[in-house]
Amino acid sequence: MEYLSVIQFAEKFGISERTVRNYCASGKIEGAFLTGKTWNIPADAVLPQRGAGKTKLSPLLATLREQKASRLKGGIYHRTQIDLTYNSNHMEGSRLTHDQTRYIFETNTICITDETINVDDIVEAVNHFRCIDYIIDHAEEAVTENLVKQLHLLLKTGTSDSRKDWFAVGDYKRLANEVGGQDTCPPKEVHRHMKALISTYYRSKRKTLEDILDFHVRFEQIHPFQDGNGRVGRLLMFKECLANGIVPFIITDDLKLFYYRGLREWGHINGFLTDTCLTAQDQYKAILDYFQIAYK
Repeated sequence: MEYLSVIQFAEKFGISERTVRNYCASGKIEGAFLTGKTWNIPADAVLPQRGAGKTKLSPLLATLREQKASRLKGGIYHRTQIDLTYNSNHMEGSRLTHDQTRYIFETNTICITDETINVDDIVEAVNHFRCIDYIIDHAEEAVTENLVKQLHLLLKTGTSDSRKDWFAVGDYKRLANEVGGQDTCPPKEVHRHMKALISTYYRSKRKTLEDILDFHVRFEQIHPFQDGNGRVGRLLMFKECLANGIVPFIITDDLKLFYYRGLREWGHINGFLTDTCLTAQDQYKAILDYFQIAYK
């Protein structure tokens, strides 16, 4: 897909560059996304109608924002914060239990026990709560390199990793790494690959579940950060489901191995990952049914 700059779009429709930037920032130009500080606008994008409002929020996203603002306990926002944080962190080695995660979220304290608790597990749990708030607030915004880096910054700030000179918090990796014994993108090529990934993703205006899963797999293959790639990637999946009216999902512990197999086999047998995520989606639908939140 070809893209226009702000200047080119402004000249095409005879409007000011400032108006174009406002349209992009408010999500009124579909498919527009930031690369650094530069807006990329699809060449076939149309001029928004003046006075046109934003797309109506899905019942789930509207409820999440309402409950987040009111800090309502016991609702879908509360449940999502605890379940998504516990499961995603647990997949990456956190030893906090589901109850401990719940306790931290509900009381902002940690109960002292005889067991040893890793401080990073506590910090990253609290940070992950902030990441979920961020994707709820920015659900409708395009995925950009800046947005991806912001999630990593929120997740890793204050951890022991952040005190390492070679660890880039909120920026791409500086040292080569691997995942599951597989090579990943070299550090010097991460920016180029991420830019290409985002550009490819936005070739289609309306995203399907398959588009989101394909983006996720390719993101994990690039592995842009020194650590935290899995959690940032799953947060992006949740965000993009919210943005596109798709029921989101949480990869629970019982689905973890199937999820990893799906990542490995994507491109050969896509059904492995798709079926796993559809199962996780059914689990989240059951929660939505309980809270009587409508979905398609």
